[in-house]
Amino acid sequence: MFENANIDSKLRMHALDPRIKIVGVVAFSFLIAICSRWSALLPALFFSFLFVLFSRLSPRKVCLRLILVNGLILFLWVFIPFSIEGKPLFRMGSFTATEEGVLFSMLLTLRSNIIILCLICLVSTTSIFTLGRAMSQLRIPGKMVQLFFFTYRYVHVIEMEYRRMVNALKIRAFHPRTSLHTYRTYAYLVGMLLVRSYDRSERVRNAMVCRGFRGRFYDLSEFALKPFDFLMICIFFLVLILIVLLQWTKLIY
Repeated sequence: MFENANIDSKLRMHALDPRIKIVGVVAFSFLIAICSRWSALLPALFFSFLFVLFSRLSPRKVCLRLILVNGLILFLWVFIPFSIEGKPLFRMGSFTATEEGVLFSMLLTLRSNIIILCLICLVSTTSIFTLGRAMSQLRIPGKMVQLFFFTYRYVHVIEMEYRRMVNALKIRAFHPRTSLHTYRTYAYLVGMLLVRSYDRSERVRNAMVCRGFRGRFYDLSEFALKPFDFLMICIFFLVLILIVLLQWTKLIY
């Protein structure tokens, strides 16, 4: 999560009601996911960068997260251009990349980056526990909220357990190779990680039941909409309307 000191201005994403952030990001992400025209996606990318600037986030950290995401998307470029039929663009051995496949890969990359930028703005300007409380007040099912909380709370515990088992393998002089023994060892590693994660979850559940947990987190905090929140609602609504017009009308050819 990004940490910004001296956040003194109220006209920032940090001061926005978290419920508005969640609804706005979800609506924007779903809309971008079904957009297929460059005339709609390019303005959406511009607005995403505006949100990032408005959030006063570190450009270096934003770029690092985009690099990680695009590193995964890069694997799609290995397959998609060669798997969609259309006009041949170039050949690599017995495989032919098509113009339609390359354009689809570009659209997929653009959509992913727009959505990730919006999610960065949401997560980086709101604490996890504030997001959880906002999700509860939006009437999101309680089990989903609890799963969200517990995932954030214990994902590092699972990572520590994984590192402990990897260190145990190294102490036993294990060296990964392309062999059946290596594959079997990694399969045992994943299996043991799942078993230990299940055991940890049972211990956590029993501890919570002993403390009176009945499947619900009680929260006395309340959110109140401010004039700035209504202003941002209008801006979000106008941005969504503009993208809809650019996608499904001939406002721009």
